[in-house]
Amino acid sequence: MSLAIVHSRAKLGIQAPPVTVEVHLANGMPNLTLVGLPETAVRESKDRVRSALQNARLEFPSLKRITINLAPADLPKEGGRFDLAIALGLLAASNQIPADCLQHCEVLGELALSGELRPVQGVLPAALACRDNQRTLLLPLANAAEAALVPGVNIIAAEHLLQLCEHLRGEQLLPAVESGVCPPTDQHVADLAEVQGQAQAKRALIVAAAGSHNLLLFGPPGTGKTLLASRLPGILPALAEDEALEVAAIQSVCGRELLDRWPQRPFRAPHHGASAAALVGGGSQPRPGEISQAHHGVLFLDELPEFDRKVLEMLREPLESGMIHIARAREQLTFPARFLLIAAMNPCPCGYQGDPSGRCRCTPEQIQRYRGKLSGPLLDRIDLHLAMHNETFSLTGQSQGKPDSREAAAQVARARNHQLSRQGCLNAHLDLAAVRQHCALQQEDAAWLEQAVARLGLSRRAAHRALKVARTLADLEDSALIGRAHLAEALQYRQLDRQPLS
Repeated sequence: MSLAIVHSRAKLGIQAPPVTVEVHLANGMPNLTLVGLPETAVRESKDRVRSALQNARLEFPSLKRITINLAPADLPKEGGRFDLAIALGLLAASNQIPADCLQHCEVLGELALSGELRPVQGVLPAALACRDNQRTLLLPLANAAEAALVPGVNIIAAEHLLQLCEHLRGEQLLPAVESGVCPPTDQHVADLAEVQGQAQAKRALIVAAAGSHNLLLFGPPGTGKTLLASRLPGILPALAEDEALEVAAIQSVCGRELLDRWPQRPFRAPHHGASAAALVGGGSQPRPGEISQAHHGVLFLDELPEFDRKVLEMLREPLESGMIHIARAREQLTFPARFLLIAAMNPCPCGYQGDPSGRCRCTPEQIQRYRGKLSGPLLDRIDLHLAMHNETFSLTGQSQGKPDSREAAAQVARARNHQLSRQGCLNAHLDLAAVRQHCALQQEDAAWLEQAVARLGLSRRAAHRALKVARTLADLEDSALIGRAHLAEALQYRQLDRQPLS
């Protein structure tokens, strides 16, 4: 009787829970049992492992009673990522490799029938966990570059099961993979200077980027709403190392290629037909949705009222907390969702209400139904509302607008540095106590703001968000105090709270 234990990682979320693979060999009727809530791909691993061991000229203990337990028992297991852990557990239980060499290791990888190691998804979260817990990560060579993005993790990568066995026996050691190596990328971002005119919209875009404030642009078609939104990533500062790793971990879980986009801020623009599971995450096997894939980046929702209202209402909690909680009967998962929301919409179903040409033929009932898809609580959570109008322009494209992305990025970076040095977070993320401390007003300005809020009929949430915007406007001007002009401009950005669209 012999028992071997191998540790692996389940690809369920960003915080991947550890999974223990226990392999027990005993005398008795030859049989192989796999327990621990395995789904179809995991149940089929026993056939892949048997063929891989036999084709690699390793002994498969077919004359023993084999029990493979994937613990914890109540956590569903999926995918082929446990193949390598099961194979090494069988080899350790049958004394073909030393069992103690796996005590401080995490193992993941899929096996081909020939014994070759195939890449799997979700490697980067596992690498982060191995670094934090001082464990060695054993994986396929094809996943080594992705895992090496994490600095300070010990990685052993192999192309074939035999190579890994020789390494564990000490016969032919594999070199450790150098970690913390970031691939060079040639990042091309669209320049803000390409947008002609729309000075007020550009100002609002800079304010949104400086304080991470959510922004809603509304106006007739062709005014540049989508064009402006696509320029936002170019004025945001580069990701810090920990932020880049968080973004990469989400992309890894979703099975996306990392190396050609490292370490760019994500820009997600889902279609308005997206389901709730696609936008916020979920499914029978929960996966991060668009809001989590936009973590530390931009989520652009074009044609906002065309989204299903129930789907839009699901944005309310993550806009406040920066997290999305997915609850299922067997499990509860939490995905990060700290994104900057940029939304665009038309003033009416045809888009031309208030146009001087008079082409709009929408009835008041149609307009009310169209706008009614946006609830008051959702609009409260969008800090900046800005109307855009058609402006004269040059078809030759020779004239360039001001400022360009480099100038705007410098303003944004300076304002963000003020916020981080003062309060440790961006203005949009201040809680109520921090708002009282860092957004204090002079007595006469506070009285003026109270009167303005009452006159405009703003909610308390909208008033606090306007105060945060005023703090950002002061930071853009390197002002330690919030002035009356900052408050007035911040209130000008609450247009949907003050009056109907025009």
